[in-house]
Amino acid sequence: HVQLVESGGGSVQAGGSLRLSCAASDFTISTYYCMAWFRKAPGKEPEGVATLTRDDDAYYADSVKGRFAISRDRAKDTLFLQMNSLKPEDTAMYYCAAGRADCYRADRVNYWGQGTQVTVS
Repeated sequence: HVQLVESGGGSVQAGGSLRLSCAASDFTISTYYCMAWFRKAPGKEPEGVATLTRDDDAYYADSVKGRFAISRDRAKDTLFLQMNSLKPEDTAMYYCAAGRADCYRADRVNYWGQGTQVTVS
């Protein structure tokens, strides 16, 4: 049973930084899968924030480009999202996701984390 467990969310003032982590219970996920971060704000549609392909190519939503950075540590089976220059509009529940391919699409995600709240004031 694969589990993705996020951590690192919290409350921060605008302009601040947070680093989200996502620990995978199965090393094959962090090693071989496409992994991504999504976010869902109240009253808004879910948004794919950042994607890391199996070959470690990174892609970002225009809304976070230049401010967020996705990375993974295969030795620790962990995915990260470094978030800098945070804005109030970044406030949302952030979810870690993994899929065999094209995981920037929610319908291609095989595994979801439980979410971690990020609040920017």
